[in-house]
Amino acid sequence: MGKAYQVLLQWPSPLRRSQLCVDFSPLYDREPHPDASLEASIDDIWDQRRSANPSLFNATKFRYGGYDLSPDCQQICLRLGLTDYKTFVGTNLSPKWENFLSPSTDDVLRCKRTSSPLGNGAIVETLDSLIILLQRSSNVGEYPGHLVFPGGHSEPSEIGILGHSDHSEKLNNKIADEMFEGIVREVCEETGIPASSLSEAELIGISRRSVNVRPTAFFFMKCRLTSSVISEHYTRAADSFESTKLCFVNREELIDKSNEMPGCHEGGAAIFTKIDNMV
Repeated sequence: MGKAYQVLLQWPSPLRRSQLCVDFSPLYDREPHPDASLEASIDDIWDQRRSANPSLFNATKFRYGGYDLSPDCQQICLRLGLTDYKTFVGTNLSPKWENFLSPSTDDVLRCKRTSSPLGNGAIVETLDSLIILLQRSSNVGEYPGHLVFPGGHSEPSEIGILGHSDHSEKLNNKIADEMFEGIVREVCEETGIPASSLSEAELIGISRRSVNVRPTAFFFMKCRLTSSVISEHYTRAADSFESTKLCFVNREELIDKSNEMPGCHEGGAAIFTKIDNMV
């Protein structure tokens, strides 16, 4: 049995916002599958999932289209397109998800017909040196009941993106900002931790789950609160309905617990343990 994840990007030390740029373009949107019946199944699967779980709703997402390294290897440029949650459910989460893959050893080409929205996850270390985990509720669309890091997606709607009408450098910078601001927002909404208690988020890598080829970017941040204080904040979290329990583990316990995570989050744990200059 192979690994539950593939590491797509890993840096020897965390990357700050100044080290990330974005190339947002329709070139990185999903390519429709030539099989018309397979394409039609996207709507069918979405209707089935919505009937089973009416709390699911569609929204636009940034699609992962790979990355480029600067010549000095001190900066990365994320290639991002546009997709939505419905297409994610109908391709990556489809029972026929493997049929959407293309026969290529190149990761981007292999996944070009999948939605592959770029998720985000946060490794948050508390003042008493513990890592925050959440146990997902039964209401979520992916891996209910599993342990995960806080996270979700950076949202195009947060910065007014509805399509590809604007291709300016200013917009690319806004999207890069949203990559970092979006993960802070997810942590605050899911745990109740005030943003003022978190350090600046730093990108540590990207992993892709082997099952469903789901990509997720992982960030590290420190919290200036102890685990007991965070537990109190969690009871008032805006999105606490997405989880049933807040958990804390030390760094040594994290790898064992990561076996209970979806593959992309297991990959995030592996990336975290290999960072050399964590601050």
